[in-house]
Amino acid sequence: MEDQAHRSPAQGETREQQFENARAQAGQVSLSGESGVLFEQAMAQTRMAITLADPNREDAPLVFVNRAFRELTGYSEEEIIGRNCRFLQGPGTDPSQVRKLREAITSEEVVIVELLNYRKDGTPFWNALHLGPIYNDDGSLRYIFGSQWDVTDVHAARADEKHARMMEREISHRMKNMFAVISSIVTMTGKLDQAEEIAEKINARIRSLGRAHEAMLEVSFTEGPTDPRKLFRDLLHPYAPMGAESVTLEGGKVPLDSNVVSVLALSLHELAINAVKHGAFSVPDGQVRLEWSLVDGPDGEARLRLGWTETGGPEPEAGAPRKGIGMTIISRMLALGEGEIQYDWRAEGLHVDIHFPTSL
Repeated sequence: MEDQAHRSPAQGETREQQFENARAQAGQVSLSGESGVLFEQAMAQTRMAITLADPNREDAPLVFVNRAFRELTGYSEEEIIGRNCRFLQGPGTDPSQVRKLREAITSEEVVIVELLNYRKDGTPFWNALHLGPIYNDDGSLRYIFGSQWDVTDVHAARADEKHARMMEREISHRMKNMFAVISSIVTMTGKLDQAEEIAEKINARIRSLGRAHEAMLEVSFTEGPTDPRKLFRDLLHPYAPMGAESVTLEGGKVPLDSNVVSVLALSLHELAINAVKHGAFSVPDGQVRLEWSLVDGPDGEARLRLGWTETGGPEPEAGAPRKGIGMTIISRMLALGEGEIQYDWRAEGLHVDIHFPTSL
């Protein structure tokens, strides 16, 4: 149905007279007295676009709009009053959402939809539209109340997030393939050189890197500090005899980049392997507590501190070697990134302090 025609304002009429005449033309009894003044002032002050439509008239014309609605759409009051609000629709408006609105009005239900609408100058915007019935004292339907909110920025953010998730899945797929190819090359080389045991140790480190980067993909497209809890869970739980029950994680969000993640992943892998062979992860009741926080470095720059504490495992044997290949790997990697590590073999288990820059 076409928009209902509305007459032009008569010469000499005040704005209030024009408004009342337009509403009278639409069949609406005007608000009067103190209540009407308060209503007008309240609607003028709110930043949310507000409309009232008369469902008892043909095509449910609008009988009231506030200033926020006029500013949102670019139309004047004279161009709006007496018309059905479909004049905001255009070629990109989803018919299924319009049908949803129509059904809610017919059944006198509250509905919230997001529509692509168009301003007077043709500019599209996403409109979060809320409609609901307003009743007379006798229970009969009097108005359809509408509120509109421009959520164009929200839609743009959703589109960006959707694109980021698609990129995340694609990168994840490619990374898995890359790690699988590297692992296959290492395995083949180990067999050819009759060094399967060494090849498996290398592959274990490759798998650890793969798990680390897989976990970090979830936050790689976001800015600011990151909660590394999932990263640390994915790295440590495969080694823990009781899974999550064997590991305690404590810390908040910290800034991390992919280079730091690689070093941390390999460092925690070596500590976990050592715990499986000699420490807390070698017995069912062993526990590892991993704490992390930001601390000030010697140069005043923030550094990441990791505290690794083992309890419940076998007591270190007297004269046991204090350094193995894994710890040598950790020390060299940290040194390359201006990090440092300290070991403390306590009676209750190994304690390690790692200090490392938050970016490389």
